Amino acid sequence: MSVFKDHKTSLKHVLEFIPEALLSHLSASTKVDYYSKVLHGRKIFYLLLYCIFDNEKLSQRTLEDTFNSSGFKALFGLEEEEKIRRSSISERLSKIDSNYFIEIYEQIYGKLSGLYSKTEIEKYNLIRVDSTIIADTCNKLREGIDQKSGKKLVKFSFSFDGILPAAVEIFTGQKYSAEDNALAEAVLNQVKKQEYHDNIYIIDRGLQSTRTMKEFEKKCIKFIVRSKENRKFEEIESFLKTENPIKWDDWEVIKDSRVKLYTGKPIQNKRGNLHYREEKVETCFRLVVIKNEKINKEFWFLTNEFELSAKEISDYYKKRWDIEVFFRFMKQELNLSHLVSLNKNGMEVMLYMTMIASMLLLIYKKANNLGYKTAKRRIAMELRDMITPVLIVFAGGEPAKVFKT
Repeated sequence: MSVFKDHKTSLKHVLEFIPEALLSHLSASTKVDYYSKVLHGRKIFYLLLYCIFDNEKLSQRTLEDTFNSSGFKALFGLEEEEKIRRSSISERLSKIDSNYFIEIYEQIYGKLSGLYSKTEIEKYNLIRVDSTIIADTCNKLREGIDQKSGKKLVKFSFSFDGILPAAVEIFTGQKYSAEDNALAEAVLNQVKKQEYHDNIYIIDRGLQSTRTMKEFEKKCIKFIVRSKENRKFEEIESFLKTENPIKWDDWEVIKDSRVKLYTGKPIQNKRGNLHYREEKVETCFRLVVIKNEKINKEFWFLTNEFELSAKEISDYYKKRWDIEVFFRFMKQELNLSHLVSLNKNGMEVMLYMTMIASMLLLIYKKANNLGYKTAKRRIAMELRDMITPVLIVFAGGEPAKVFKT
């Protein structure tokens, strides 16, 4: 039996963040168990969580084999005669109430984020927002973003607070092929859920819409966006003092100004064709341009945050890389790139279960000072170790005689 004595936190302790009382309460308050004889919400929850941790490649066949195994049934207290087929799993994922899994995710996120220290809270008020495209088997999707190749894609837009995934949106509508639409909606939906939102949203060049930035400012949503270079603007006021240039390492601030931006106003001509007329937006923003002298490259940032220094804006934007690391972790370690269900409801269930698994794994990783791959491998080992004593007891033996502590 593997025992990691250098660990501060075991998998069993991490799983305590999901109390049985919560699963029972949500089973009653949602419609997750309506019309289901075997695959109740609790069973689906534990089946998906177990398989995400214990498999390199997840599929409906894997779910079927795992549910029907004696070890899984012993660990989660299922009856030996309970059996399911792949087709039943596929149908259940397409119809099960996804709110059950969303509420579990939100409860766990609230509980875990509440453990952040004051220093971490200040640090992680930075919310990195970005999208990732899932294309694996998407040519079979009934609903998705159409591509010229004829395939359909699904877009997941994540918000990441630096430790945990704070929110996610699934986009299959054609208009969300444009990041301006997807990222804006992801931010606005997260803000709606928060009574007080003092976050700063860090966004890459996917969002460039002046109208969206104006809406963010109107709703008091702070943002830092990497702008396309040389976009048109009108300078209202410069914050730079020529006699005292701002430099650090290989960087120099080239511009730090209050500006007004331009946007395209849709106009319909007499023939009914739509074209865009350039129009200046009266809302003021801040444009910060920094240059790396070593590589001779400029980086443009737009923000509605006027209290931070130019260096702080640059440093905050650099933290956006955290979400790229998170995407790689989700795809390589938690099977995010592979769609188990081709139905949007099933995709939503799988996505939120993957988010739940990622939160538990990230907490386990951080508490035990491990890398991503090591944390995933050790969780899988601890899962199997949890099963072994149960099977020994069922067989009439005593685990203590087998595993000497």
